[in-house]
Amino acid sequence: MTSHLNLAEVVSLGLYRATTSLIAPFLGQHLKKRVKRGKEHPQRWHEKQGIAGAERPSGTLIWLNAVGLGEVMALRGLIIALHNRDPELQFLVTSSTLISATTFANNLPPNTLHQFLPLDCPAYTRQFLDHWHPDLALWSEQDIWPSAVHETALRHIPQALINVRMSAASFRSKTFVRPLFRATYKSFSLISAQERVTAQSLQMLVGHDNIRIDGSLKPHCPPLFIDRDKRTEFTDASMGRSIWLAASCHPEDEDIALAAQRLLLRQGGHPLLIISPRYPNRANEILAKLDGFNVKVRSRGELPDAQTQIYLADTFAEMGLWYASAQQALIGGTFSAIEGHNPWEALQLGCGVLHGPRVANFASDFRDLGQASACVEVGNPEDIAAHIAGASSRGLERFERLQQANKSNLSALIDLLLGLIRA
Repeated sequence: MTSHLNLAEVVSLGLYRATTSLIAPFLGQHLKKRVKRGKEHPQRWHEKQGIAGAERPSGTLIWLNAVGLGEVMALRGLIIALHNRDPELQFLVTSSTLISATTFANNLPPNTLHQFLPLDCPAYTRQFLDHWHPDLALWSEQDIWPSAVHETALRHIPQALINVRMSAASFRSKTFVRPLFRATYKSFSLISAQERVTAQSLQMLVGHDNIRIDGSLKPHCPPLFIDRDKRTEFTDASMGRSIWLAASCHPEDEDIALAAQRLLLRQGGHPLLIISPRYPNRANEILAKLDGFNVKVRSRGELPDAQTQIYLADTFAEMGLWYASAQQALIGGTFSAIEGHNPWEALQLGCGVLHGPRVANFASDFRDLGQASACVEVGNPEDIAAHIAGASSRGLERFERLQQANKSNLSALIDLLLGLIRA
């Protein structure tokens, strides 16, 4: 797909790179301030300046980038499939957020290292590429960094944009700087979208019809890591009670989950609600909502007992434990402008899925799961309480059939990606 740039694209990319070069001297201080606020890793923040935190492994290295937690975790299935094709392949995964690094560290696929993606200025990217010199670069979903893509292209490293999901809002924002994004997309030898609407949006941005549709990578991921000792400890403490989960939740999700829990308690039930916020540093904000409940808090080293009604799971990288412990999960972000989080992780660990009406970030996933009766949409606390109290079948067998359905697309995509390295 690589082709020459027109004048508008050259000017747009040049202005972007000049601007990021000018602000580079101030970025170090910016990162130090973020470290003090707990928003960057205290030892590894230099990686965002392109300073490597590990040695490059020998052999063929595939670099995969995804910005946040959901995006980086979705890469695991692809990495495992590539590893199964060629066990000698090495993988470097980069992401931008602290929570993505912490969680991914507990779920590393074979032959895989993690680093933070350097901030998008030419000097940082050059230093990064000088050290790692990957044989293939894969950019996942919709957040791509123009300068990093351009520097990689200058070294004739093949690049692909995979697992792309583009919301209407993201498409509109990109049209305002269309020459910049067209210049960037022209560096990709292959572009693979999750679904038709995204493919159409990409065609309008790129001006090219050769966009693949391969579905989402998320159904192919292995289950999240679970510490067996911690699971035994939690299972013993919860004493066989009915457990449900507000997973990766935000304020709106918590409010409706708490209303449903009050209904369940008034109806004479004794369920335990686990609240696992998307951002654990919101713990104090959430605790302020919990007056009147019997509460235990994970970060304090507490476990639930027979009287506990709410368990605040305010820790990083333990979502697998909570999905495996709960019978039902209300997927966070589905009652607000967040527009949903990944439903597959719950189902992979035998946990049923409930969700609100706002799922634009995972529209095709929830649609397919809903059509297979593998998830349930709920609109209010009464709906949630009814499903928690009466759910018996969670559609897990139907979910497993959905997992199998898209394997041929994944296999074809892997053939093309390995072909880029050979080429």
